[in-house]
Amino acid sequence: MTELLLAAKSLDVTPPPGHRLDGYAARAGLSTGTADPLKATVIWLSSDNDPGVMWLTLDAIAVGRELTCELAAAAGAAAGIPPSHVVVSASHTHSGPSGWSGEIHPVIPAAREFDLVDPLVGAVGSVQLERRPVTASWRSIEVVGVGTNRHHRNGPHDNTAGILALHSLSGSLEAVLLDFACHPTTYGPENMQYSADWPGAAREALAPAVVGFLQGAAGDVSPRFTRQGRGAPEVTRLGSLLAGRVREALAHPGLELPQSPPAIRRTTLTLPIRDLPTAAEAERLVCVAANHLNGTDDPSGRIAQTRLDGARGQALMAGAALPPTYDLPISAVTMGDVCWINLPVELFAIHGARLQADSTYPVTRVIGYTDGYYGYVVDPPAAEAGTYEALITFFDQPTTNHLLTQTTTFVNT
Repeated sequence: MTELLLAAKSLDVTPPPGHRLDGYAARAGLSTGTADPLKATVIWLSSDNDPGVMWLTLDAIAVGRELTCELAAAAGAAAGIPPSHVVVSASHTHSGPSGWSGEIHPVIPAAREFDLVDPLVGAVGSVQLERRPVTASWRSIEVVGVGTNRHHRNGPHDNTAGILALHSLSGSLEAVLLDFACHPTTYGPENMQYSADWPGAAREALAPAVVGFLQGAAGDVSPRFTRQGRGAPEVTRLGSLLAGRVREALAHPGLELPQSPPAIRRTTLTLPIRDLPTAAEAERLVCVAANHLNGTDDPSGRIAQTRLDGARGQALMAGAALPPTYDLPISAVTMGDVCWINLPVELFAIHGARLQADSTYPVTRVIGYTDGYYGYVVDPPAAEAGTYEALITFFDQPTTNHLLTQTTTFVNT
């Protein structure tokens, strides 16, 4: 009989102060300290004769392809499994260092800082992984009040949290693989301290279980309409709200999953980059966006500011030497009736809903920010309105449809 084995570990990988933070073009200066720790978390499910799948989650804005390969190789070596069995995901916190991945988009120029990269990769590569028998079960629960669609309060948003619960044979909760879709942007560009934001607070509230956090289709979802402040108390409030709902779900029986390890399949999709405006036209759009600023810090003011940020980002793209295509790594992890679709982009909520609806698996979770980063993938209304995300996306609408269609075909094959 196959025995499902778990190794789970969470590592504090917070860098020292004095490095650039990522996530906001408007942020200036270097990090001054730590509000709460940044973690790299390993959840590895396997058996004696099957390498299974290892989830490596990181409190970072993104994991670029180079960092992904380094971390997968280090984690795979620590476990004695092929790197192809390691899935590397970022939480998308906007209060992590830019130096881990370097420049992920021309909108925020950055460089890799190897005095940050080497300790991170070294910590992952030296992690001690002790496997123990567990049982696996699945739950999902609605979570209201953490995030909404950030363009329209009642717009599309998958407000369910997906919960893979891993219990010891004696019944204690050992680890949770938790996914939810919402930008971790409680802290704004004025914050100069490292923070995992609300995913980190949720993780701490669920201790002592090891919690790996997977970010969902959050491209147009944030706490813009739900947050009641921008400091540590609000980070704790939002994280505790999510954790409380997870605990409610865990108090009830879940869907029992097979005792066999999860499986992973991979493919690569080559996508062309959209036609960009000329440098002159891009600068004209910056002037138009600047004229629409209203100077307020309410949601309407934030939307106006982000559109100006997007216009400036598009101008940077127009002047950059971008390649004609990008190769996007796509993967599907399956465990019984549950399928996690992993993509290296920021999908809008409507795209996540489409992938879920078209999947043949009874339970499908759509995860972004995984195994690379290639920016936003926007829906038609955003493209027509010229939102921040639409201005800085690499892909037009036909390419977006191709990505979704090909991903669905891959998952269902």
